[in-house]
Amino acid sequence: MFIDYAKIRVKAGNGGNGVISFRREKFIPKGGPDGGDGGRGGNIVVIGDFNVNTLLDYRYSRKFHAENGRYGSGARKTGSSGAPLILRLPLGTEIFNITDGERVKLADVTVHGEEIVISRGGHGGKGNSNFATPTNQAPRQATDGRKTEEMELELVLKLMADVGLVGFPNAGKSTLLSVMSAARPKIADYEFTTLEPMLGVVGVGEYQSFVMADIPGIIEGAHMGKGLGIQFLKHIQRTNMLLFLIDVHAPDPVLAYQTLRAELFMYDSFMDKKPHLIAISKIDTLPEEEQAGKIEEITARFRDEVGEETIAVSSVSAFNIQALKYKLYSTLQQQ
Repeated sequence: MFIDYAKIRVKAGNGGNGVISFRREKFIPKGGPDGGDGGRGGNIVVIGDFNVNTLLDYRYSRKFHAENGRYGSGARKTGSSGAPLILRLPLGTEIFNITDGERVKLADVTVHGEEIVISRGGHGGKGNSNFATPTNQAPRQATDGRKTEEMELELVLKLMADVGLVGFPNAGKSTLLSVMSAARPKIADYEFTTLEPMLGVVGVGEYQSFVMADIPGIIEGAHMGKGLGIQFLKHIQRTNMLLFLIDVHAPDPVLAYQTLRAELFMYDSFMDKKPHLIAISKIDTLPEEEQAGKIEEITARFRDEVGEETIAVSSVSAFNIQALKYKLYSTLQQQ
């Protein structure tokens, strides 16, 4: 199950208390203070892990506590530190701290193996051996370890892909992804077949590849939450470029493209600045004698009305699929 949002509560470990202790050994009747310090509490640590691709583990387990530091002991022994709490998160996860309704971004997990300390454990308390002075050689004073506060965290996963597939429902995005990569998304002849984002690695050459994301179909008003709405628009934000897929049977292909661009812009104006390509899909569904004329007509309209070039493709017949791969890879290399 793909889960891209979770709220959890975390608490770093409390520091262990310092202790009051006096040296008690044979033939040393008046041993001095030897109370040790408490150990430090465990930290809350986040680690980016590319083997994790969902926040499912954090949707149903809501509370996470690091280990407390141990108390000090005699002979000036410091208590052991508490074990840290390790949270392994998928790359692309943003972490926010929620305090009194305020939402503050703490971290952005983007690198595999990167360790980010979200909250530090409490310092251990001081044992009475720290308070001995020439005038107070038998102090009966020690301090408690520092207590930590529980934090409420919001985890938001935005997929990290090179190319984001954008189109209306049933435009052929899932089929295209399955043909260009080893991904096997659900494919059917009805709208909203894709209900969660799907990633696929597209091989271009022996050592060249890029990651493509199939995003559930966008409809007009998606930026306001219509259809699957903003639930998945956020995943397009991290892509390096966009591939607009327009059904050759759309009543007005240019208007369809402009509507998609408008939805992305109204959700996040920065997405209007991303590099992009436009592919006209399902060419194989036209009669052979009409294909060349239709491609020429649509190409001319896009060039004249919006100043854009297009590439006609068919996932079923593999028409122009290799050309599309190389065009996408070439555009990515230029960024």
